[in-house]
Amino acid sequence: MPSNAPDPADPRDKNAAPPLPEPLRVPVADSHTHLDMQSRTVEEALAKAASVGVTQVVQVGCDLAGSRWAAETAARYDAVHATVALHPNEAPRIVHGDPDGWSRQGARQAGGDAALDEALAEIDRLAALPQVKGVGETGLDYFRTGPEGKEAQERSFRAHIEIAKRHGKTLVIHDRDAHADVLRVLKEEGAPERTVFHCYSGDAEMAKVCASAGYYMSFAGNVTFKNAQNLRDALAVAPLELVLVETDAPFLTPVPYRGRPNAPYLVPVTVRAMAAVRGVDEDTLAGALGANTARAFGY
Repeated sequence: MPSNAPDPADPRDKNAAPPLPEPLRVPVADSHTHLDMQSRTVEEALAKAASVGVTQVVQVGCDLAGSRWAAETAARYDAVHATVALHPNEAPRIVHGDPDGWSRQGARQAGGDAALDEALAEIDRLAALPQVKGVGETGLDYFRTGPEGKEAQERSFRAHIEIAKRHGKTLVIHDRDAHADVLRVLKEEGAPERTVFHCYSGDAEMAKVCASAGYYMSFAGNVTFKNAQNLRDALAVAPLELVLVETDAPFLTPVPYRGRPNAPYLVPVTVRAMAAVRGVDEDTLAGALGANTARAFGY
């Protein structure tokens, strides 16, 4: 190692893994993670998570390769449950042939719709597998994809809803800057029996709408961010039986480790922050979160 290289154990190094939190006394699940985007092996990630009371993880697919990997990994590990999907930003990329991964200005490539149909058919095939518990993350994202990508996103979203319902699988929603349209499409298509808003990003009023429809709301590390009072307000009013916790790792690392790599073993940090918002002890909340996640994903 060069003398000027950062020490991987140095807490000041933004790339250093945060330390292990105090273990939870009641086990929970990470309801949304991306092990394929993390630096550790699956075995290492699961062992580290289990050492602090995170005993189950939901591995989420975002494209065809990631969805196949999720299904294969869930087949190998009892503690891993898979979901499969084309991320909302993946659909315009397929239709428009954007090499950067997000839809930009440009004409639709010939055969783009057929390519999306072919990709959706593969998601349909994967969704039938028993270790695949959900279809997602799917939905709408108006932050990264502009108006020219909305048509492809919505067509893909509607197809994922149909796949989830036909296979009896949980629908996992990605909703970024698209609350009204996501709720509209769910109402028009009819949501599956179990629907999860991953990394819930709405406010308290939207939480009431989700609760009335029976949608689960999963809270990530950003609920600890200073500028996220809307999330804490939503968490405060969400029915306890509809609340989940997630990492979305390697993203959205909770305070005080924001900006450093996230992983399932950091779920306890978010659980304790959530317990403070709800005014309940961590054991009570952890018990509810564990039961809710098992019920939400049917494992």
